[in-house]
Amino acid sequence: MKRVISTDEAPAAVGAYSQATTNGSLLYTAGQIPLTPDGELLDDEDIATQTKQSLDNVIAILDEAGADAGDVLKTTVFLADIDDFDEMNETYATYFDDEPPARSAVEVGNLPKGVGVEIEAVAVLDEE
Repeated sequence: MKRVISTDEAPAAVGAYSQATTNGSLLYTAGQIPLTPDGELLDDEDIATQTKQSLDNVIAILDEAGADAGDVLKTTVFLADIDDFDEMNETYATYFDDEPPARSAVEVGNLPKGVGVEIEAVAVLDEE
């Protein structure tokens, strides 16, 4: 059965989507941009800062679902400029240092609100 995950520790979903959904086994997060839970958009910050905030949002959602970074099976990183890959990757690696998840990283034409990065994740949950 599908269950919606929501936390005040990440930006609220704006529109017809949820921060995350789960069937009890897998958790799928919505793409997270560098928007603070208070609504501050970090679009003018460097890509490392934007990546950190995006991943902080992902981690907050995982936490709400009873998971952590070690439970992430796959991430997708969307970059406005693939030349930002190395800087993004340096920050990203600090979140997934032991056994990192599978990952795709792609350059896209545009991201919401003109940000430089958006990150989504799929994680495994312990069945209750």
